[in-house]
Amino acid sequence: MLSNTVAAPAAASPEDRYIAARDAAIEKSSKLYDARKFDDSAQKAEDATRGELQAQMSAMLAEPNRAGFGPAKLNLDTFYKGDQGFGMLDGLRFDAETGITGEKAGSNGADGKYVEPKAHIIVTTERLFARWLRAHKDWWDKGLKNVPQQIDAALKFEGFYTQAISTDSAVINFNSLPIARPASATFAHGFLAGRTQSDIPNEADEVFVSAEVNGKVYLAYGSIEPPVQVPACSAVRAGFNKRAEEADDKLRFNQIDRKAYDKLGDFRQQGEDAFRRCFTQRAPQQASFALAVKQAQALLETAIGK
Repeated sequence: MLSNTVAAPAAASPEDRYIAARDAAIEKSSKLYDARKFDDSAQKAEDATRGELQAQMSAMLAEPNRAGFGPAKLNLDTFYKGDQGFGMLDGLRFDAETGITGEKAGSNGADGKYVEPKAHIIVTTERLFARWLRAHKDWWDKGLKNVPQQIDAALKFEGFYTQAISTDSAVINFNSLPIARPASATFAHGFLAGRTQSDIPNEADEVFVSAEVNGKVYLAYGSIEPPVQVPACSAVRAGFNKRAEEADDKLRFNQIDRKAYDKLGDFRQQGEDAFRRCFTQRAPQQASFALAVKQAQALLETAIGK
């Protein structure tokens, strides 16, 4: 006999419900912004939605507060598709209560400048992370490498961090750090970093760490003291930049023509590449590198609650 019973549809997962609510908020806010109708009432409604999404995320993750860090926030900068900060990683973010100078973060310091938190911790589920990767498979234009689709590979890719947490400046991965994998983690990775909006910086002043633990993904990043510097590498780049300036002058004063100038190549780019190779090779020999490893290990352990 054939049964007339129809199987009930599977209940939506917590991740599904979160994504549906988030996408609805994005669609609503984006339409209002595009129509220039985003007013105070729309902002209040968006704030309420943000609170609801944070509550859903908190229930999914059940993450405790960390000593020295403020309460959890939703790690989404904006719901408007046209904003630079759109598309960050879905998760909870904990910000350090102090800045690198020890002053209270989140307000102006003694010098009148805003005090950025010294460190940040982001937590999400592996399922949400995988969904984020699929959504960002073709995020950047052609010619730019997009994020790998495997979680472990993505956590080693500097472009992931630029997309997921730092949309206003590019994250530069100088060196992998030899951190120890915590016993509870199936994967852990750390690297020495800097940020830029143009040229590669002369020093690495941040560490980034990540781990997969019991179905969750933990990311943490923070300033280090002292920064890692390799003066010899900076000198190599300065030499290439000097050659670039000399070539520019020769072209400007008609000492060489455009064809001869083009044959010289891009000295500035050659200098950037040479600097990065030099830094990657020599940074581990610096005393500051060993200190950076210790700071990265401590940050990872704080992130996963070891």
